Amino acid sequence: MSVLLFILAVLPGILVSYVMFRLDRYEHEPFLPLALSFLGGAMVTLPAIQIEKAAFVWIGRPGHINLAEAALLGFVFIAANEELLKFLLLRFGPYPRSFYNEPLDGIVYAVIIAMGFATAENIAYADRFGMPTLLLRTLTAMPAHLIFAIIQGYYAGLAKFNPSGSRQLLWRGWLLATLLHGLYDLLILQQLFEWMFLLAMIMLYLGLYYFYQFIQEHQDNSPFRANPVPPPEDEA
Repeated sequence: MSVLLFILAVLPGILVSYVMFRLDRYEHEPFLPLALSFLGGAMVTLPAIQIEKAAFVWIGRPGHINLAEAALLGFVFIAANEELLKFLLLRFGPYPRSFYNEPLDGIVYAVIIAMGFATAENIAYADRFGMPTLLLRTLTAMPAHLIFAIIQGYYAGLAKFNPSGSRQLLWRGWLLATLLHGLYDLLILQQLFEWMFLLAMIMLYLGLYYFYQFIQEHQDNSPFRANPVPPPEDEA
């Protein structure tokens, strides 16, 4: 892989992570947990890809997948698989820590984990298929992972500060992210109607617009809103 291709594979995830860091405007997260979350997201890509490869081998008919097989692959072996790995990393990584101290932190860490995951995928696909596939993924898979992370992180933010219903809220976030992810993959994988790919893209970018409201809601409910904590560079 060329240096340029590697940079282009890594840059989108880093840029989205930085934007998410800046959106956490009232109390920025420490760098080390963010970096570890990004790296963790990248690392769990490996088992996710191995499970997906095994599933495609089991289906055994690339290019001739029927609707039932597309649904099985999309909802179970891709969506549930990937979202569960990212969920577990969030739940047992940042979620129980003291620095996870406002609702928006759920979205921040979920997005950082997802960007690590998507970046590792980008590197793998760019190395194998080159620039055209990388550009396509930048416009499709990256925003898709962002949406699924916002959903999962929104409910993780609610759960942290609602102990009585935390388990239900956490799993609700995982379930909704998985269902939307599975629907998106089904539209991409099914081979009956080519125009469904366009529907998936419309759904994707409408979702980005709609789910940004989740970020705004958690911003508005930040306990640090009245007295924002300056970011490290402002404290120097």
